[in-house]
Amino acid sequence: MKKVMLKTSLGVAVALASSQLLASGFALNEQSISSMGTGFAGRSSSAEDASTVFGNPAGMSRLKREQFTVGGAAVIAKSDISGPGSNLGGETDGDMVPFVGVPMGYYVKPIDDHWSVGFGVYVPFGLVTDYGSDDAARYWGKKSHVEVVTFQPTVSYAFNDKVSIGFGPTINRIKGELGSNLATPAALGGRDGEVKIKGDDTAVGYNIGVLVQATDRTRIGLTYHSMVDYKLEGKTRVSTPLLQSFSGSKFDASLKIKTPESVDLSVTHELDDQWTLYAGSTWTRWSRLKDITVNNDLPAQLSGGAAGALFGTITEEQNWHDTWAHAIGASYKVNKEWVLRTGFTVDQSPTNNHDRSPRIPTGDRKVFSLGAGWSPNDDMTIDVAYSYLWEEDTKVNLASATKGSYQAKYENSAHGIGASLTYRF
Repeated sequence: MKKVMLKTSLGVAVALASSQLLASGFALNEQSISSMGTGFAGRSSSAEDASTVFGNPAGMSRLKREQFTVGGAAVIAKSDISGPGSNLGGETDGDMVPFVGVPMGYYVKPIDDHWSVGFGVYVPFGLVTDYGSDDAARYWGKKSHVEVVTFQPTVSYAFNDKVSIGFGPTINRIKGELGSNLATPAALGGRDGEVKIKGDDTAVGYNIGVLVQATDRTRIGLTYHSMVDYKLEGKTRVSTPLLQSFSGSKFDASLKIKTPESVDLSVTHELDDQWTLYAGSTWTRWSRLKDITVNNDLPAQLSGGAAGALFGTITEEQNWHDTWAHAIGASYKVNKEWVLRTGFTVDQSPTNNHDRSPRIPTGDRKVFSLGAGWSPNDDMTIDVAYSYLWEEDTKVNLASATKGSYQAKYENSAHGIGASLTYRF
């Protein structure tokens, strides 16, 4: 087994995500549409529907009726790219993020005055980027598609009407696919080669939460989402006229990576029967991601010479740092049927100026959100939400003997829309 760190590896695909997804790094926030309307402020203290299975498992104790919540969100992204691009040629096309959908579904059933059980299916991490065959960034990351789907059986216990706890193990399925171009000298025809990698794994984590009714009108919630440790197994395929003996080869590849733990603290305060205020902060331990190491099972005849030089020890530094996100929000209950929501979020980027990649050319961001909930009767609620995200301008400045140089400035923004249905039995 030969240890390599490939800049065109599955590890990069997993570790790097679209800058237009509505959370830092490659995390996704869209696990609850009712929370999306307040910019995810109060996510761990609100417990308004079954999506509290993710937001705070302890919040299931506040749901007095059996119910399910199903929904989805969509991200429509835009990037304006300017600058020299690549010294190897190619255009700078900002449309590298296709339409992205994020589904979710939850179920909660109260057992008695103390115990509740629930289940959730959601997507906590993901990315889709596609620069295209002629883009200047194709050597640094032509295509990436990674998603994590989580299944979470959950239980909560209310000690009394003031304090409750909740716990849910998470079964997490990760899949990744990556394609990147390899530059070929003009003397050999100048036609690019290509690397394609696929891999997957299943790993276990957990979520735990505490919910406290501090006063008649104020709730405090604290939720911990654990680190998940993956070892992806897959295949690497290389096609290049540069190394005919290597071209078309497939070999086993494995990658160890940890998705980060996070802590969410929030407060929900009911000013009166109509107005409710929300505030929250989330800390995420992105500093776990220092670099990416992929182990490839290269045949002995390919492990040295030109193949070894091209696919030997190539460092892909990340050096991400821990981040904070802060949010405030409010809701207004118009009448028995309608509630209106709004929120504002500031979210740090985990990347740094030296190692930033075209796979995640992201900076610190701000998000403005609007939402509404419609309850035509006591059994059903339909929630909708809209978010607009904009980032500070960021620059990518990379150089490699095999990939050439890439310099670009990114101006990123995105629209997020979502809808969900909650039905109570």
